[in-house]
Amino acid sequence: MQQVINNIINLQDTKTAKIIALLELGLTRKQIAELQILGKYGAIQNVFAKWQAARLSQPSRLLFTPTAFDRKFGIEIEAYGVEKRIVIRAINEAGVECHDESYNHDTRRHWKIVSDGSLTGQYAFEIVSPILEGENGLAQLRTVSEVLVRLQVKINRTCGLHVHFDAEMMTLPTWKNLLFNYASLEDIIDTMMPQSRRGDVNTYCKSLKIANLNTKLNAATTIQQVTAIFPSRYHKVNTQAYSRHKTVEFRQHSGTIEAEKMVNWIIFLHNLVSFSENNKVENATFETFKNFNNSEVVNFYHQRIQDLAA
Repeated sequence: MQQVINNIINLQDTKTAKIIALLELGLTRKQIAELQILGKYGAIQNVFAKWQAARLSQPSRLLFTPTAFDRKFGIEIEAYGVEKRIVIRAINEAGVECHDESYNHDTRRHWKIVSDGSLTGQYAFEIVSPILEGENGLAQLRTVSEVLVRLQVKINRTCGLHVHFDAEMMTLPTWKNLLFNYASLEDIIDTMMPQSRRGDVNTYCKSLKIANLNTKLNAATTIQQVTAIFPSRYHKVNTQAYSRHKTVEFRQHSGTIEAEKMVNWIIFLHNLVSFSENNKVENATFETFKNFNNSEVVNFYHQRIQDLAA
């Protein structure tokens, strides 16, 4: 990301054009002002206001039309702070079947709560969903979220949110494009996450930005060869889930029990996978992100970036 910023600053162009380029990259007005190169906050605010007005007056340009969410998915919510038996009883009382189990990777027809040795905090646990699908699955996730919020379940830096998508019918070109696109957009996605989930700092969700990734992807002739590029499951996109579950797992999101954060992340990932079926990212900016996401997701993450940068 820093190299991209430096390239923009060094462009032979006006300050206004550079500020707009940085805004389109996803930087906030405060971050641009802190560079102390393109002017003080007031000047940048003036450019921002005109840029924002121009954007709002134009119809959204989409590289493709996002499809309705009908994908099969699973979710793992890491948290702590409330005894498992209390959480399980409350989820069942809310009409969602949930059971206490020892640590395992088996797919169930019900929600399960298991222990997780990677988590810190009293009464740490992981809630694992069954296979969910489409809007009905999101509705069930919202119900579980409401229970966790009501119980005041806690999360900390050791907690993550993992999402699995059914990948049984995912083609070789889609796999290649998905990994290339995620790696290309990784700096942008990082700005949507707290510092503990960015770059290559987290042991459990390492970066996809490895040497010669595109060359390795182009050379792969089978899905197995693609998934072997990342032999550990502890990457932001876990390709090893394919051999175990016939899924692709996304591991970067920070821990949360909030439905709004979970649902927007799931819809973004759905859009990214759908986009990757026929497209590769050309320019990795927030404008590119906007071009394959619906307005609700764009607005949510635009505000999320602002909040995390404050």
